Amino acid sequence: MIKDGRYGEAIHILSNELQKQMKSRAALSLLGYCYYHMQDFTNAAECYEQLTQLHPEVEEYKLYYAQSLYGACAYPEAMKATFLLDNPTSHTKVHYLNASFEPDPTLVEQLPQDDPDYDVDMGCLLYKEGEYEEACKKFMSALQVLGYQPELSYNIGLCYYSMKQYGQALKFIGEIIERGIREHPELSVGMTTEGIDVRSVGNTLILHETALIEGFNLKAAIEYQLKNCEYTQSLVVRVSELDPVTLHNQALMNMDKKPSEGFEKLAFLLQQIPFPPVTFGNLLLLYCKYEYFDLAADVMAENAHLTYKFLTPYLYEFLDAMLTCQTAPEEVQEARLARNLCVIFVSKVQEARLARDNEALKKTLQDYDEMVEKYIPVLMAQAKIYWNRENYQMVEKIFRKSVEFCNEHDTWKLNVAHVLFMQENKYKEAIGFYEPIVKKHYDNILNVSAVVLANLCVSYIMTSQNEEAEELMRKIEKEEEQISYDDPDKKVFHLCIVNLVIGTLYCAKGNYDFGITRVIKSLEPYNKKLGTDTWFYAKRCFLSLLENTAKHMIMIRDSVVQECIQFLEHCEVYGKTEPAMIEQPLEEDRMHIGKNTVTYESRLLKALFYEVIGWNQ
Repeated sequence: MIKDGRYGEAIHILSNELQKQMKSRAALSLLGYCYYHMQDFTNAAECYEQLTQLHPEVEEYKLYYAQSLYGACAYPEAMKATFLLDNPTSHTKVHYLNASFEPDPTLVEQLPQDDPDYDVDMGCLLYKEGEYEEACKKFMSALQVLGYQPELSYNIGLCYYSMKQYGQALKFIGEIIERGIREHPELSVGMTTEGIDVRSVGNTLILHETALIEGFNLKAAIEYQLKNCEYTQSLVVRVSELDPVTLHNQALMNMDKKPSEGFEKLAFLLQQIPFPPVTFGNLLLLYCKYEYFDLAADVMAENAHLTYKFLTPYLYEFLDAMLTCQTAPEEVQEARLARNLCVIFVSKVQEARLARDNEALKKTLQDYDEMVEKYIPVLMAQAKIYWNRENYQMVEKIFRKSVEFCNEHDTWKLNVAHVLFMQENKYKEAIGFYEPIVKKHYDNILNVSAVVLANLCVSYIMTSQNEEAEELMRKIEKEEEQISYDDPDKKVFHLCIVNLVIGTLYCAKGNYDFGITRVIKSLEPYNKKLGTDTWFYAKRCFLSLLENTAKHMIMIRDSVVQECIQFLEHCEVYGKTEPAMIEQPLEEDRMHIGKNTVTYESRLLKALFYEVIGWNQ
């Protein structure tokens, strides 16, 4: 059985044998071996611990005990176990093991430098220090000596990923996946599809040695960075064995569709030892994204020791700004740490250009871009405080302070456009920021956010550039028609939202006849255009109309009222399965399922129309 790799069956038989003979050396040794190859390091360590006590003269058992403890992530205990090894033949292995516990260059330097493992260990140290290019060279050197090794190919792919050279990373990851699936079809990895259960092969040593799990996860991370979200989800689904990294990635990939499950998975991982290092930061960020600031503060307070270990200074600064602004917004300071470092990098870039040092310039520009990426979220968190207060002039002032570093960053440009648009007297300036974003994706205009397109159209209208607005809308309509032709069942909301925003603008200006008509037309056909978001925009216009009518501030024609009633009746028919609002994922008091529908709310609005117009009398 052991020869055939049927470790589970062997463990069952050996466990029964051990109950008969509690101190059987053969049973304990084979059981430890099977547990180790099943990656069950905790039980393997228990077996080898008993063997070291029963047979202290056998040096191998002490070494296996230390290795099992290391595999079980019991690093302090594993370090103590190495002290028991005093045989000269074990010294090299002990050095390798000790070098794995702590990133100590002095321990690695004691290893033979002509040994490929020396290059591997040095590569790991260099990677941990952020020297990805040098680390990659070390792994490459080891690969040339040892030949193809899945874990080495993964390390090289990881280095390229960290250097943002995704093409090179995919080359090495592709080889891991291709070889793993071809050479080990019995693992069934890569054959899983959503909704179909595949037999678990267990967390076996063979699966570990192929590096397939790591390969799929890294490929998913690359596709996620490249914004190929649907393909990313399919990659994570293909991994049948849920190790912590896969579980973490599944939580992130499905957060938009299943946020409750995502929070549950990340919170579960945080209780495990060890857990993926980014779990803590991602859980806090997602709590803030969904505005569960109290939960984020509680998690940070309960895990203060993790704060210093797993949060970078920039991430901590961002989270601190997010949490502080909930209780004392006036105390939130400017993002000084990241901003000061941006200033330093600007001077370094200038020095490299003057020295004509292309390598230094390339490295400094890359570091500068990374620093700007860290600065942007903190800057936006600060700006959001004043945005929520509708103090748009202050938001614009904050953005102007950062123009030196961020004027090429898409997120910064987009938010500057939004804040100019909201001030209602700077539509021309807003166009200057919106237009480049739209033109960048003009050939695939539906890749642009519908709100951006809508705001640009409104800005055109408010600056009497009606022809440009109509041309943009024709372009959107043409692309939507092509999508409807290719995929008749697919819902596309871009043109609908553009018309809704334009209709809302006219309603806000008091021209309800034109505004409401525009809103109604935008949702036709209802089976393709009626959704949670579109209903949200539409119902606000109807509520505004009803409010002003009830106050006798406006008069609406009977034909418009008839149109409104007919529209609400259509929404009643087509809105039975459409949620009226998306509830917060961790909300304890859920709305009644029958009330959270577009159908229910459209009936309420129709009843209000009858009440306000006086048709009930």
